[in-house]
Amino acid sequence: MDTQVRPASYGEKEVPSDHGEVAGMTRADARTRRIREVRRRLAREGPPRTRDREGDFETVTVPERECDRLRDLMVREKAETVVEVGLAYAGSALAIGEALTTVDRPRPRHVIIDPFQEGEYRNAGWDLLCSAGLDAIATLLPAPSSTALPGLFTEGFVADAAFVDGSHRFHEVFVDLYFLRKIVRPGGLIVMDDDWWPSVHTAARYYERNLGWKAVDAFPGDERGVRLKAYRLPDPAFEPPFQDFRGW
Repeated sequence: MDTQVRPASYGEKEVPSDHGEVAGMTRADARTRRIREVRRRLAREGPPRTRDREGDFETVTVPERECDRLRDLMVREKAETVVEVGLAYAGSALAIGEALTTVDRPRPRHVIIDPFQEGEYRNAGWDLLCSAGLDAIATLLPAPSSTALPGLFTEGFVADAAFVDGSHRFHEVFVDLYFLRKIVRPGGLIVMDDDWWPSVHTAARYYERNLGWKAVDAFPGDERGVRLKAYRLPDPAFEPPFQDFRGW
């Protein structure tokens, strides 16, 4: 697919190294500073290349302010392992990476699922993560979430939190959430993008009404409603009797 290419100066600018440039700066501080610089540049200049669609970056990417709130939520959770569905231009992935670096737990891990990253986005998002040094903790699975998530579950992968910004088709969102409730630990968080879309909201609503998910007040809305919405999973996890089914 044709892409729109940003000026070459984007990739030629120096990014602060992991070693830090300020006396007394810890390695974690230096990594966080590097990520923040890439995030600021992405918000200011856009990605180095985009798909050949008018306003694609602005349409696809979670706004910087919402990404800041997502980062802050992950920091409050002291998350160590996060799974993300959808990478695109890496706005949310960079925010999650900043959170993992800020928390600085022993084994941070960020698993990202996106079957379109190479073919459609020409690795624009992944290249940004690498420029921020986040490839050290991030893994990209170039497969549909409907196959990647069951694979992670089978492997025994456990996450503290998840961020979902993949397909917006109801049935595919529903399947993502089905497997994420098995992957995210009891008491963990699942954050949804574009909750104001009926297909996304309706899928999440089932789990809220039937599986004990509790909405977390972390993202304010606007005239369109709430874009990002977070849910706390029950602890302990449970399976309700089929007789207790509650419709939408």
